Amino acid sequence: MTAAPITGGIATDPYLAGEPAPSWRYLHHLNPLAKLAAPILPIIALLFVRDVATPAALIALTYLILLTGQRLSRGLVLLLVLAPVAIALLAVGLALWTDPGTLERVGDPVVSIGSWHLYSGALISGLASSLRLSAMLILALICGAATTGPDLVRSAVQHLRLPYRIGYTALAAYRFIPRFRHELDVIRAAHRVRGRNAGGGPFAAFVRGWGYVLPLMAGAIRHAERVALAMDSRAFGAHPTRTERHLVPWRTRDTVFLIVFTLACAAIFAAGALT
Repeated sequence: MTAAPITGGIATDPYLAGEPAPSWRYLHHLNPLAKLAAPILPIIALLFVRDVATPAALIALTYLILLTGQRLSRGLVLLLVLAPVAIALLAVGLALWTDPGTLERVGDPVVSIGSWHLYSGALISGLASSLRLSAMLILALICGAATTGPDLVRSAVQHLRLPYRIGYTALAAYRFIPRFRHELDVIRAAHRVRGRNAGGGPFAAFVRGWGYVLPLMAGAIRHAERVALAMDSRAFGAHPTRTERHLVPWRTRDTVFLIVFTLACAAIFAAGALT
């Protein structure tokens, strides 16, 4: 869930800037609750897995889903490309911290420096832990990469009976982010015009940053007052329910995706338990 850029000097809505995803990018057209519920059980089950194959298979399954069903942005592609590198570095780091006395299978020394040895068992243990942690994070991308805040809130209000006072209040707070970024750009431009951004080095950067705090807080208070007045003028909170302008239905494809993904994950865990 990324924010849209500031265009024309106006803080734009972070959820309305992108073009609609094509129909074959199916993740964008699923109910957010289906994408949120699908990875929950596998993430919890990964806490009890100690082998290498199970999290690796889950990562491969998630990659397949993201590459076929998710619109590929530059940030997502970079994340998917760098993920294996991060997994390898984390595996080596965890292997270096592993006490050989705690390993069931120490294995043969892979690297020896004097009296210190890095055993193959430590590398396997570090790789298993690294894959497990990475699989949890990558599974969360199924929901996070293709879901917008408004759709998630609307779906939770409509299907989970989340009180709209909570959901839409949180959504209003989240939408402060692009507004703050816009006001920070305005404050920086005003400071440059007044010559207050002169100087270099860490101390000058700290002074400049400290000078942004007070005007940014004042702008935040003004914006919060305007949002509160707008919500009051629309009788927000006056009734237990509100009419939804945008419906986020639960369709048959949501049920099919949830069932198929759960069965695929169950098969992966079952295969890992048998090996």
